[in-house]
Amino acid sequence: MSDELFADREKGFEAKFKLDQEQEFRAQARRNRLFGLWVAGLLGKAGEEAEAYAKTVVAADLQKPGHDDVMEKVARDLAEAGRSRAEAELRAEYERLLAVARQQIALEAAKG
Repeated sequence: MSDELFADREKGFEAKFKLDQEQEFRAQARRNRLFGLWVAGLLGKAGEEAEAYAKTVVAADLQKPGHDDVMEKVARDLAEAGRSRAEAELRAEYERLLAVARQQIALEAAKG
């Protein structure tokens, strides 16, 4: 394989990796918003109030590495409202919504 062909192939892989990383970041942010809307529903919030709450969940994910900050926030919010949920239930919904968000991002990219 010539050096030029190898370099082109390497650039292609780098571009794909960058696109995949961007899409995953978007999917995780979307998942956090969807999760925030789901929790907002558990808290009895709707409409603009639910959207505002979802934004606080998205922002919570930026507090520290990983997703524990999101889980801590929603668990605390639910407990304060007297609507606690098991951590396993919260994490299961969080994972389910990541799959939903990835699918939505992929559909948007295909239309794109």
